[in-house]
Amino acid sequence: MTTSTFYGVETLPLFDLPAPAPSPTLPDAPTARLLLPAGAPEAAWLAARREGIGGSDIAGILGLGGKHTSPRHVFEEKHGRSTFKETEYAEVGREIEAFIARLFTKRSGVRTAQAPGTLVHVDHPWMRVNVDRLTFERPGPASGVLELKNRSEYQASQWEDGQIPDAPALQCHWGMAVGGWSHGFVAALVGGNKLRWARLERDEEMVEWLIDHCGTWFQRHVVEGEPPPADGLEGTADLLAKLWSVKAEAVAEIDLAKAKELRAKHADVKARQKELDAELRTVESEMKLLTGENELAKSGGKPAWTWKANGPFASKQFAEEHPDLAAEYTHMAPALDTGRLKTEQPDIYAKFRARRLIVPAKGV
Repeated sequence: MTTSTFYGVETLPLFDLPAPAPSPTLPDAPTARLLLPAGAPEAAWLAARREGIGGSDIAGILGLGGKHTSPRHVFEEKHGRSTFKETEYAEVGREIEAFIARLFTKRSGVRTAQAPGTLVHVDHPWMRVNVDRLTFERPGPASGVLELKNRSEYQASQWEDGQIPDAPALQCHWGMAVGGWSHGFVAALVGGNKLRWARLERDEEMVEWLIDHCGTWFQRHVVEGEPPPADGLEGTADLLAKLWSVKAEAVAEIDLAKAKELRAKHADVKARQKELDAELRTVESEMKLLTGENELAKSGGKPAWTWKANGPFASKQFAEEHPDLAAEYTHMAPALDTGRLKTEQPDIYAKFRARRLIVPAKGV
């Protein structure tokens, strides 16, 4: 099978026709224009990202970004306080994008090409997107978009039977919303050796809701600068622990009524959490009693639960009962001398020290 090159990317032709010639302007996207060309200076790209809502922001705004992004993350980044630190895993994913795109074309027969740059909606300039690839299922202009993901084996179950997790599905739909395409694809390389992909049809109700919700969010939290409210997301909690440089012994004055309200809520939730923990232990104890000395419990021929000896090793108990063996298998491991660091580099030590919220039993 012969291949062709489109926008610098080798593609497998779906039709017995040459690939369309590269265009210096935006390939046909019914509702978008080119805001920044690919290869624009990083400063310009970052500015364009701050001044609008992009595909990678959607899951965070909707609270579906997992541990890595939340509404507060998006808010901070839009106001120039970047919270993003690229992991090695993400870096590898970016480097193998072209490979995943080629594999997708090989499996699906759908040609792909790199997008010309940052696209912006013609009627809503805050709507922006950098799609991973454009797709070509017929001769002529782009017919859709493709989002490419690199995922670990631990996430394999989320991609089985044509499923697409919420975050990449929303990102793909945002590309359709900005560009005006009727469909899109999401393809993921799972565990380094399995390609999973699915086609998404444009959902007009979803598009309208995204534009309304994200437009309101952008106006309130970016244009007007109002911080988003507190939420229970793990990503937000992790961010707040690192967001500020702590001013030792500084005092924040809180309205008395607000302080009492929050303390009462905190006490109520802690009490309910204690009750739920006890209820959970009771259920788990019954399951353990039913399991007995066995590792696997089945019901109707199918697994119900397991109770295996694969938890943390009881090092202290082992050392007390087998001191000679403990001495034999003890080795000295290098450890960071945080005490010395605190003494000699107090400012750097303070920067990396975690913060704990403590609510005393007695107070306001």
